[in-house]
Amino acid sequence: MRGEMRKTELLIPASNLEVLKTAVIFGADAVYIGGEAFGLRAKAKNFSREEMQEGIEFAHEHGVKVYVTANILAHNEDLEGASKYFEELREIGPDAIIVADPGMFMLARKICPQIELHISTQANNTNYLTYDFWYSQGAKRVVSARELSLKEIREIRRHIPQDMEIESFVHGAMCMAYSGRCLLSNFMTGRDANRGACTHACRWKYSLVEEKRPGEYMPVYEDEGGTYIFNSKDLCMIEHIPEMIEAGIDSLKIEGRMKTALYVAAVTRTYRRALDDYRESEEKYRANMEWYKAEIGKCTYRQFTTGFYFGKTDETSQIYDNNTYVNEYIYLGIVGEVDERGFARIEQRNKFLKGDVIELMKPDGQNVETRVRAIYDEEGQEVDSAPHPKQVLYLDLDAKAEKYDLLRVAGKN
Repeated sequence: MRGEMRKTELLIPASNLEVLKTAVIFGADAVYIGGEAFGLRAKAKNFSREEMQEGIEFAHEHGVKVYVTANILAHNEDLEGASKYFEELREIGPDAIIVADPGMFMLARKICPQIELHISTQANNTNYLTYDFWYSQGAKRVVSARELSLKEIREIRRHIPQDMEIESFVHGAMCMAYSGRCLLSNFMTGRDANRGACTHACRWKYSLVEEKRPGEYMPVYEDEGGTYIFNSKDLCMIEHIPEMIEAGIDSLKIEGRMKTALYVAAVTRTYRRALDDYRESEEKYRANMEWYKAEIGKCTYRQFTTGFYFGKTDETSQIYDNNTYVNEYIYLGIVGEVDERGFARIEQRNKFLKGDVIELMKPDGQNVETRVRAIYDEEGQEVDSAPHPKQVLYLDLDAKAEKYDLLRVAGKN
């Protein structure tokens, strides 16, 4: 039975070149990224043409695919620029382009006929006829709406061609708007979430005002962290990998194109191991569950939910309470190389000190505790601390560091 399962891809977000390389090294099968326009994460750093080219080459060298988002809901003034953008993508050669808008789909299909087209969750893909429609138009894959249950996805799989791929979210932030089509940001700030400029107004803290008592703000009490009445918990399906695979899902998608390398490394490594363990045996997967949960718990996250996968009304659905961020670990940097002295070269991200005990997070799943014996700057001068972001440093550690090890330290919530 296990040998007959569909091959399940682990799909990871990347906000920049460093994060892309981290995702690749820590176990992604595919990475999705945005260019400098036409994606739904305009505030993410995103990729220049040169960075996109370098990222695709790096991923392909490691047998990993790259998908590029162009999933805005386009207006007339977007179309000329989108045509030029697709011409650039045709030359760069990603493995797929992700679109939501039918007009953008037509442009991409015409300009990049050799590149696969995937249909974004923004297109409201809630039934098998929608999948069949996109298949008939030439799409290779459809991303299921987040509002679908596993029962509905299983039914979709039964009704669509076997070579039509289903992609579904397995981990990350949920959206309070149906299939992510939010108008709140546009209404409150003039920044259109459906064109890549979401201000995440759903994450703001709100109070209640009664019509006849203007100026009297009544808090809606939830917890000590604040009142976030539109802000859902984060999706986490690490305990339900078997159900997702058995539903016929081809690609398990992690949300988070604005996340740090630490977050991407931790989530990628954990889901990679969970998928591989389950492929080997369900017993091994169940036996390692506490490790998966512990590692996921070290990421920055809101509290977890299984979203709509097991129903829309029970306690597992998308819940809007107790949902402020938990931050267990702080990202310090990634080892770019180890020199002849055995010192680890990093581009520092957060402050740490000589003598600190930190952790080497290795791609193979090991977490190695180590002490910082000494810190040297680029001129070879020893320093006691690393206060400046992106400063290049050489670290003398009392444990062996290797290229691509990620450095982190336990933080305070």
